Amino acid sequence: MDHFEPDPRLVEDSYPVTELPLCQLRLMNDTRFPWLLLIPRKRGISEVFELDEAEQQQLWREAGRIGQAFKTLMEADKLNVASLGNVVAQLHVHLVLRREGDDAWPGPVWGQGEATPYDLDGLAAMRDRVLAMIEGLDLRPEAAKAS
Repeated sequence: MDHFEPDPRLVEDSYPVTELPLCQLRLMNDTRFPWLLLIPRKRGISEVFELDEAEQQQLWREAGRIGQAFKTLMEADKLNVASLGNVVAQLHVHLVLRREGDDAWPGPVWGQGEATPYDLDGLAAMRDRVLAMIEGLDLRPEAAKAS
């Protein structure tokens, strides 16, 4: 992998959870919405098509499997998957769980009210839940499965 640093704005708004085969997984610091970020550990990438084909497949493998498990774990009504990049150009994918009647329902979460940060205990608990959740997921690239 290229030398990778997440954009400072992503670092400011989220906490690291773990490193996946392609992405750094982070937890957004807003208790109103269970919200994960996937940031491919590739320098200078702002669009999905700038990843090679295998990396694109891996990004969607990580997003799909983690999103499905996260939705089940948190008993959410809907999983929103987004890669906007209008404010932070560095490629990153949002996995935002939604519940009917949440603070922004049915609209988007962006620009809705003020974030409610995790306290240290809540952060540790959510991070532990997410780590336990992904422990059982096979996120290896297809090439690694064949060997």
